[in-house]
Amino acid sequence: MLSEKLQDALNEQVKWEYFSGLQYKAIAGYFDEQNLPGFVNWMDNQAKEEFFHAEKFVSWLCEAGGRTDFRAMDAPTNDFDSPLAAFEFSLNHEEEVSARINNLMTLAKEEGHHALQIFLQWFVNEQVEEEATFGQLVAELKLVEGDGRGLLMLDRELGSRSFTPPAGE
Repeated sequence: MLSEKLQDALNEQVKWEYFSGLQYKAIAGYFDEQNLPGFVNWMDNQAKEEFFHAEKFVSWLCEAGGRTDFRAMDAPTNDFDSPLAAFEFSLNHEEEVSARINNLMTLAKEEGHHALQIFLQWFVNEQVEEEATFGQLVAELKLVEGDGRGLLMLDRELGSRSFTPPAGE
């Protein structure tokens, strides 16, 4: 059984995961305007991943006997000064997601909800990967900042990304 506090926190996380997907779609739109199709592809796949995360939370919440409570969200940020600025913004966003997941884990521990702790562990590990990936891309963009050839090379690399849900998920 989920407490009201846990159910509320999970619904807030559902909102945040859907918002993350929407935010990455907005960033993809920025990259489309910049004629960087590889960056568009990368962010579109990141959005798919975030929507997948949201659905994992929804499914778990319902399986655990909770009730979904979909909530309004703010509009995403659509404009950036550069590709580097977009990825720095995204890294900060992922750090916020990590903090939210960690807070949810703390609450699950405080309430002694072992099943939720086990479920959340996947997300804790996922956020380590997310921050590392965005951090690496920020570092690469800093290396090529101002060099169009480097940006185009990175664009081609990012164009190869595809999203496949993890097996057994």
